[in-house]
Amino acid sequence: MRLRSLLVTVTAVLAASALFAAPAPASESPVESSVGSSVESSLWRLTDLAAQRVAIADQVAAAKYGTPSPIDDPVREQQIYDSVASRAPGLGLDPADAVRFFRAQIEANKLVQRGLYARWDAHPAEAPTTRPDLGQIRPVIDGLNTGLLTELAATVPARAARSCPVRQLVTAAVVDGFHRFDTLHARALGEATSATCSA
Repeated sequence: MRLRSLLVTVTAVLAASALFAAPAPASESPVESSVGSSVESSLWRLTDLAAQRVAIADQVAAAKYGTPSPIDDPVREQQIYDSVASRAPGLGLDPADAVRFFRAQIEANKLVQRGLYARWDAHPAEAPTTRPDLGQIRPVIDGLNTGLLTELAATVPARAARSCPVRQLVTAAVVDGFHRFDTLHARALGEATSATCSA
């Protein structure tokens, strides 16, 4: 409880200092402008994309729930890992580091799916009444993966900094607040960003 209160306080101070420092450029998102222009802002795009990937897990869960399709999809997961590993060197990334990061994204997605399954099993009235088409969701996920890989390459210095773990924690708190995640999705964002820092 104390840690959460401290984190909220730190986040508020950072947001306030950013707001009073200077007006944000028109191209900045609300998340970027609230984080400021330090190393956190170099991590916010990566973190926000991870949050978007966490959020889309709801649609994946709705598409699979009540069908024979399992939450774990080793074939699809391996395709993502192979793609990331092959593209990483061209972006100046270590393939193993990139795959480690994407494994965290996939585990975060499955965490949300399992949490929603449990919620819907316990409260059938809350279960989705329509089933999204996975064929339409996967291209969106692929687009997010491309963005994540690009930002992973763009944030190499920030992710290698000794201060990265603390800065990532603050950035994740801001992004979490921006997306207004519930406890399940906040936990998933924590999982997704657990492999951000390389130091």
